[in-house]
Amino acid sequence: MSHGDLRPLVAEGVSPWLDGFHRKLATSGLLARLVAETGLRGATSNPGRLAARLRDDGDAYGAQLARLAELDVSVESSLWALSVQDLRLACDVMLPVFGETHGYDGLVSMDLDPRMAHDPAATTAEALELARAVDRPNMLVKIPATTEGLLAVRDCVAAGVGVHITGVFSVTRYGQAVDAYFDGLERALAAGRQLSTIASVASLPVGPVDREVDGRLADIGSPDAGALRGRAALAVARLMYRVYEERLGSARWRALRANGARPQRLLWTASALADPAAARARYVEGLVSWGTVHAMNCPVLDEAATSLQLRGDTLMGQHETARSVLDGLGRLGIAYDAVVRRLEAEAVTGLVDAWLGLHAVLAARLRAAGLSRPLPPPAAGSGSGPRP
Repeated sequence: MSHGDLRPLVAEGVSPWLDGFHRKLATSGLLARLVAETGLRGATSNPGRLAARLRDDGDAYGAQLARLAELDVSVESSLWALSVQDLRLACDVMLPVFGETHGYDGLVSMDLDPRMAHDPAATTAEALELARAVDRPNMLVKIPATTEGLLAVRDCVAAGVGVHITGVFSVTRYGQAVDAYFDGLERALAAGRQLSTIASVASLPVGPVDREVDGRLADIGSPDAGALRGRAALAVARLMYRVYEERLGSARWRALRANGARPQRLLWTASALADPAAARARYVEGLVSWGTVHAMNCPVLDEAATSLQLRGDTLMGQHETARSVLDGLGRLGIAYDAVVRRLEAEAVTGLVDAWLGLHAVLAARLRAAGLSRPLPPPAAGSGSGPRP
């Protein structure tokens, strides 16, 4: 990665995060340099990218993998051990930002097992266990925005654990995510917890929205359909930002804010696009407003740091235009609610697939580490040594 400057984005109120941190970024010092030289302000995990790193360049994990193989630790427990160590390292690198911004930035989020996405009790239990194991004030747990997942969000926040809510594809679901956060904060306050120590973000993966909608528009093939291509994700983001503003103006939020609560920020992710150039041009530059976060993979982050062309705020006051886009889709027979149902189902399925893929790669690395261990010397009298 070349080192540019993300501070112009920060000046617009957007916190740039790295999407897909891994251990070598921390141990090599690159993550710290990105923080110091570009203004990077947070990071989030990605099980698919971690699997690729373990498969293709896993030297940073070699010593720990060898030790785990020597102790015959299960794949599940080994993944937990790697995750805890990765999260500690990344949180430690980001801790100065966390301190300088009084807890507003310098956050790091990591996935829980997505197979529990529909089990709020299991999700909450694992989140609390991860928080205890990592023991860093700037960590967040990632929880999918399923109906059950939002129950876990409420319970985690109530217990004082910060949450990164993933896969929020609609304004309705975003409103539910805000309610879950507020519910949790109110319970935390009733339990005597300090609200200023609890953070949350809710993320819209903008790439999948446009991919799904644009595919349907391409099937229609009319000029009206062509005029709407590439506009759905930005429209949804603008409508979500409108809800964000409305909720921060509510009496419920003012009561929480008076007790030290922090706003739940909107986070955009575009790194899943097949064409990174499109992510850079259409999303990083197009999703700019105060109090938001943009998570980017390394290539997109590099481009944003070197040649981003900002045009000021692109979200505030744009809700009427955004609504007209979704209305236009409806007139063409594309019901956004149906799009959302498909995206929500695919998001959880995709996470589970990535998680199982990570398990498979880790199992292979553990087997290789076990096979590469030198054999112990034969025991005396075992008959395996040279005959007299």
